[in-house]
Amino acid sequence: MLYGYAGKILRVNLTTGNIAAEPLAEEMARDYIGGRGFAANILYREIPPGADPLSPENKVVVAAGPLSGLFLPGSGKITFASKSPATGGYGDSNMGGHMASELKFAGYDAIIIEGAAQKPSYLYIDDDEVEIRDASKYWGKGAMISERMILDDLSEDFRVATIGPAGENLVKYACVSHDFGRQSGRTGIAAVLGSKKVKAIAIRGSQTIPVPDPAKLFEVGGRMYENCFAKPGFKEWTPDGTAGVTDWANQIGAFPTRNFWTGYFEAHKNINGQALSNRIKVLDKGCFGCPIPCGKYSKVEMDGKSVNVEGPEYESIALLGGNLMLDSIEKVAYANYVCDELGLDTISAGNVIAFAMECLEKGVITKEQVGQELRWGSLDDAVKMMQAIANREGIGDVLAEGVRYAAEKFGGGSEKYAIHVKGLEWSGYEARYAPSMMLAYITCDLGGHHNRAWSITHDVATGRDSLEGKADKVIELQHVRPMFDNFGVCRLQWVEIGFELDHYIQLIETATGYHYSWEDLMKVSERVWNLTRSFSLREISDFGRKYDYPPARFMEEPMPTGPAKGKYLPREQIDTLLDEYYDKRGWNREGKPKRATLDSLKLGFVADELAWFGRL
Repeated sequence: MLYGYAGKILRVNLTTGNIAAEPLAEEMARDYIGGRGFAANILYREIPPGADPLSPENKVVVAAGPLSGLFLPGSGKITFASKSPATGGYGDSNMGGHMASELKFAGYDAIIIEGAAQKPSYLYIDDDEVEIRDASKYWGKGAMISERMILDDLSEDFRVATIGPAGENLVKYACVSHDFGRQSGRTGIAAVLGSKKVKAIAIRGSQTIPVPDPAKLFEVGGRMYENCFAKPGFKEWTPDGTAGVTDWANQIGAFPTRNFWTGYFEAHKNINGQALSNRIKVLDKGCFGCPIPCGKYSKVEMDGKSVNVEGPEYESIALLGGNLMLDSIEKVAYANYVCDELGLDTISAGNVIAFAMECLEKGVITKEQVGQELRWGSLDDAVKMMQAIANREGIGDVLAEGVRYAAEKFGGGSEKYAIHVKGLEWSGYEARYAPSMMLAYITCDLGGHHNRAWSITHDVATGRDSLEGKADKVIELQHVRPMFDNFGVCRLQWVEIGFELDHYIQLIETATGYHYSWEDLMKVSERVWNLTRSFSLREISDFGRKYDYPPARFMEEPMPTGPAKGKYLPREQIDTLLDEYYDKRGWNREGKPKRATLDSLKLGFVADELAWFGRL
């Protein structure tokens, strides 16, 4: 018996209608642990090389971890993964809420969704009863509206994930929504589901998760919760959640403003955590097993319309607030609500619309091309553009492809204003004066995302003018932070209140009976990191070093205002960082893993395939 695991993987072929439960292999559990690890392994082995991300050949993996659904802090995380339509390489996005626990309770560790349905469908899972059901009545509806409709039609006992109109219309950065405000936001997974005509996944489970000693798990879990509650940062962090990061990011000159033109927003106090807590927050909202609820259930009235929204969290505040220059928490929250209902990733949406604003301002495109006003700080203009993007109307059809494609389409030097890495728009930290954070962004396996190695605090602590030791720290964090996605737990207990990493060795052993040293766990994480890098290397013919550079703005334009004024990272410093990073990773100077590195990580089959394709 595999303790800590449900022991089965559910495979659903939408083309044939075939549904089967397959046993989870013990070797898979030991070598990849769960969540993101399972997803990376399945996608690499099963997606045909060169498959179009929006074709039936692509697959979506939904995977929980061995700690998901257990009586342990933050045990409600699930991974959605696929070949990304945004980047053409490996893509995943982690989501909280209650989907991970319900999947385990239904008896599955992961779902593999393959093929494509002929009509709008949703996946119905009620323990062993699994069906592909008609979703025509929900198609075209908003993500949260359709979640409410499905729950009304089924039962409040179900946990439901949905896509909105953006996913249905194959917007490359469409997100999966769940629990009325939790999102699997990055890399465009909802567009892949939309291409398969999958509107939703509804799960209800009544089974138990086997563990070696339930009484011990209960005792250890209770002690871990007490440990979290006793942390000095517990009371300070919880009231504002991630929105509390706003002032700090602004104070160090790292808050994205006006399409990353600068890192300082004059109106930050009107959109910060205190503004949220004092003016719009109704109550705190946590995911399954959460001791430090970061979700803030808010209510806001704009133009006579009252809406409820979870958040806004920091990333939405940064990219919809500072980056679009929306100067009140009410405006940011309303924009967040619109994105959630349309099924748009707030990070990419804020980037794309800011890009269009700057292109219009600089004369690269005209008002006639845009078809509407598009002014900094205008909520009305931003909302109209969000709707145009989600429905692929007018210039929204171009912007729905992301800033990399839009810059190629617009020309006129607009690539300088396209803030992305590998085709994925940059998230909420301006890094021109943060070398390790810059390195973390440009080497992230997904593209321009912060969550793999949030190293900006290391920059502040060790000196932002120095490159020394930055590569080591980034690699360390790229192993530690994604490990939580393998476990199926939230990393914020560690990041925000200092819940010690050593606890997770005990938690894994108590849940699964497996004993890992910390070195063992880091080896698993390194294996997954090299596998996802290799996936993109296999799928993108010219993938390598040139995909690891930041936007030209960050290498050429000194920060114009704020605490980081005058700072930037020229290309030669970027090259120094990349050279050291590649060397320490065991990759060549083109950013390709060496055969010896892959062999040492049990990835010899990957080395063989990459060599056959001439990519190694």
